[in-house]
Amino acid sequence: MQFFDDEALHQAMNHALERELAAYRLVGGKFAQITQEQEIASIEAALAADNAPGARNHLATALSLLSDRKAPDYRNSIKESISAVESVARFSTGNEKATLEQALKRLETAGHIHPALRGAFSKLYGYTSDERGIRHAMLEDPNLTAADAKFFLIACSAFVSYVLSNLPAKGATG
Repeated sequence: MQFFDDEALHQAMNHALERELAAYRLVGGKFAQITQEQEIASIEAALAADNAPGARNHLATALSLLSDRKAPDYRNSIKESISAVESVARFSTGNEKATLEQALKRLETAGHIHPALRGAFSKLYGYTSDERGIRHAMLEDPNLTAADAKFFLIACSAFVSYVLSNLPAKGATG
């Protein structure tokens, strides 16, 4: 649920928060401990991706889980962030059943992402998916922090925006 829909109010509140050196800003209509303009812009650009609603919904959920001041859920925020990458990769290839690795490889082959970027996101996904990983039942608490969840939210938001901006007008790589 978004608290603030009015763009002018949103900007005025962020200006006041910045002026007062507050540790929070409004991002996607929620108060979050994200204060760098580039980070805010990255998240909000991905949240505005009307052509990839699955990725947008995963990122909105990740932001909500991270910004919950009473009970932040870093583990599930990270899961939602990386799921946005998987969602946009599947969407962009037109293959909703592809694994993330298959979709990333297809994006690379089509010239939409660099091989090193494909490898980086494959490894991030691997980090969340290993036997002790974030996406699986864990034997012990992984000691995740707000910084971990924030990194994933920002990196995955940037990836979503990047992929969508590199696609042909119709959205699929063909």
